[in-house]
Amino acid sequence: MSTSSTATPETLAQAGKVIAVHINYPSRAAERGRTPEQPSYFLKPSSSLALTGGTVERPAGCELLGFEGEIALVIGKTARRVSVEDAWSYVGGVTASNDLGVYDLRWADKGSNLRSKGGDGFTPVGPAILDAATVDPAALRIRTWVNGELAQDDTTADLLFPFAQLVADLSQLLTLEPGDMILTGTPAGASVAVPGDVVEIEVDSPATGQSSNKLSTGRLTTIVTEGTTPLAPFGAQPKIDDKQREEAWGSAEKAGLTPKQPTLTPELKAKLESVATATLSSQMRARGLNNVSIDGLTGTKTGRKVVGTARTLRYVPNREDLFKTHGGGYNAQKRAIDSVREGEVLVMEARGEKGTGTLGDILALRAMHNGAAAIITDGGVRDYSTVASFDLPVYCANPHPAVLGRRHIPWDTDITIACGGSTVQPGDIIVADDDGILVIPPAIAEELVEACIKQEHQEEFIAEMVKAGHSVDGLYPMNAAWKEKYEAWAAEQA
Repeated sequence: MSTSSTATPETLAQAGKVIAVHINYPSRAAERGRTPEQPSYFLKPSSSLALTGGTVERPAGCELLGFEGEIALVIGKTARRVSVEDAWSYVGGVTASNDLGVYDLRWADKGSNLRSKGGDGFTPVGPAILDAATVDPAALRIRTWVNGELAQDDTTADLLFPFAQLVADLSQLLTLEPGDMILTGTPAGASVAVPGDVVEIEVDSPATGQSSNKLSTGRLTTIVTEGTTPLAPFGAQPKIDDKQREEAWGSAEKAGLTPKQPTLTPELKAKLESVATATLSSQMRARGLNNVSIDGLTGTKTGRKVVGTARTLRYVPNREDLFKTHGGGYNAQKRAIDSVREGEVLVMEARGEKGTGTLGDILALRAMHNGAAAIITDGGVRDYSTVASFDLPVYCANPHPAVLGRRHIPWDTDITIACGGSTVQPGDIIVADDDGILVIPPAIAEELVEACIKQEHQEEFIAEMVKAGHSVDGLYPMNAAWKEKYEAWAAEQA
């Protein structure tokens, strides 16, 4: 193969298999909220392949045709049980591709993706195929434009699964034949194209410079059209909901969806800030909730009231083989810190293990930049003096100089965890001050805080009576006679 050649109908005819990778870019993993331990794949029929310059039809009755700019590998010679070290030599070419799919049909074959991603023309490729021997697989760039606006821009520098690993992995169980194509995953920014949109995708090698000799596939151009033939009633019909719309577009905002009203409204937050954690604790106890305090931790900021919504991160005990797959790269700890948003409290389950750090200054700085309300961990904190100097409340078991990997593996995010003896779920309301840290179920928060406000009003009356010299007998708690006096006092205060 020369430095580059144009994709032709013969190129498509040679493709006996089209294999696609689900998630491979860290940016996409962060967008989707999950990072796979190993690559996973699905097949697209070779009949879905199409050359550049064509059109693709959004099926009649469907709403969400998703585009995904990808780098396609074209196998150059038969590969069976090849090693990672030798795998790249089996790749003949590199080109641009668009892994199109209809979200409306995902429900019917999620996993196989045959209906949703297998349609005719749903895998455009081209226009040029770069000779794999002339490119560095870790130094390629993929970009996508929709109607001239840049939608995706990423490189292959930090892929979850490098290209050679994909080829070697697939060859362990099936024979890769000349002409077969591997779609290697899409970066963040994949979204929805509607009829009339022009989607362009280019793969190039920025390191080769901007001269006329720059290695580039050129722009793969696809125009979206509206289908006119309805799907037959004897097969799966389009079905969509707001969750699918949000996934397809990439966010609720892009999908034009009305954002969900937060459980912790500004009004509720202000009320929770106005009452003491001691009052909240007593009112939860009155409702049968006794195990809702995160115990044994010390905060870096005194005199600070924290009210926020919980995000969660779980560590498991270090095991060397598992740390290799979960500990490095864009792991669960980094994903949690990177995705925490304004007003959220990141709560970490460290099993009360005090012999290592679960947070350091760099990640604390990132969380503060993102607007986190606080970080809570029942483990240690590194760089403690620096972390304590930040305008970010951090609650921990103790300072400790050791790195995370001494005792922990970052395992998962946004799941139910245990921290400081309390169960914490994503979305729980966290209230913390110098007295302690409480976990409030969102469903009872409004009613709870109103009861707290009433209780503190009563305690204000009781305190005045004690100051005036009255005995606490019958006053605290109030008997019927004192309740009558309180009602009269409260009426005067209104």
